[in-house]
Amino acid sequence: MKRAFKYRFYPTEAQAAELSRTFGCVRKVYNLALAARNEAWKLQQERVTYNATSAMLTAWKKTEDLAYLNEVSSVPLQQALRHLQTAFTNFFAKRAKYPRFKSRKRSRKSAEYTTSAFRLRDGELTLAKMAEPLHIVWSRRLPEGAQPSTVTVSQDAAGRWFVSLLYEDPSVQPLPATDRAIGIDVGLDHLLALSTGEKITNPRYEQRDRARQACAQRQLSRKVKGSANRDKARRKVAKVHARIADRRRDHLHKITTRLVRENQTIVIEDLAVRNLLKNHTLARAISDAAWREFRSMLEYKAQWYGRKVIVVDRWFPSSKLCSTCGTVRDTMPLHVRTWTCACGAIHDRDVNAARNILAAGLAASACGAGVRPQRETSRTRRSVTKQETPRATVGIPVL
Repeated sequence: MKRAFKYRFYPTEAQAAELSRTFGCVRKVYNLALAARNEAWKLQQERVTYNATSAMLTAWKKTEDLAYLNEVSSVPLQQALRHLQTAFTNFFAKRAKYPRFKSRKRSRKSAEYTTSAFRLRDGELTLAKMAEPLHIVWSRRLPEGAQPSTVTVSQDAAGRWFVSLLYEDPSVQPLPATDRAIGIDVGLDHLLALSTGEKITNPRYEQRDRARQACAQRQLSRKVKGSANRDKARRKVAKVHARIADRRRDHLHKITTRLVRENQTIVIEDLAVRNLLKNHTLARAISDAAWREFRSMLEYKAQWYGRKVIVVDRWFPSSKLCSTCGTVRDTMPLHVRTWTCACGAIHDRDVNAARNILAAGLAASACGAGVRPQRETSRTRRSVTKQETPRATVGIPVL
């Protein structure tokens, strides 16, 4: 299993200057290759391959205008062409949008080195074109007896430097199997509601630092564009955002690791977060909750450790369905947090939804069908019960 180990490092002035030049050359080569491929398709309807762009890079280095490309390591430049080829492959496979040009201000600053362009010995990492090793803060151990296949150096908007080492990690093994299954309902009042009745608090990191963020942004707005003071103020704003993102990511890592370790099957709801963000009243709170990042972490950790994640259809009426008798209410406004069913059962909205999500996911997993919401028949306009459910629709077992 391939796994990336990311660390922070503190470069010297010479190393920072060399890496900044490398970032700029990587961006330049990527943009030149993308422009060449666009022009070839526009004029001749011809697809340019990676080998062709690699030959172009050799020719560019020989020109007077682009001779500075020889001053940095050639490996990150070749890797930029490979990344562009991957971007086009994903585009033609309809997995991504058409590749865009990299911006000096907005694009991520990074450079990737392969095994021929770095040396890792005795805990010291030295990159090509550098005489001294990087001063890395080794915050956790690397896999013993293994060598990284690639090293990626990057700088974020706050000015922090990071190095990421990609390893084939043999320590990632499936965990012992268990019979525990859990349903999860995400929310805003509480970040997660579990089918066991437990609720995990939403820390609201963005709301905690909102005053600090607003102050930094006001200071930034007063600075003259293009000045050194504006750049300092921009970094202060970026540091506030980085603090929020780091704390949120750390919290999600702890939660997802715990859920994957304790449960064999995890059932979640398929939410269209992009559509939910169109609600301008809740968009800020939804972004702060980071539901999409939570799902991404849960899925790749489950793949690492041999767990199973089941995703229930977004139209499944988990909140309106009684987990005791199976009755579906007509409406369920957001302000209703507790409700009583006609059968007498008193439900907490979020916990009831988590229990319904768990039952629906297990039912779908057992019969191999998709989870669909209960619907009304065309004649009687009444809800289809479990016994009347068509074969294409999964019945919801009563808990």
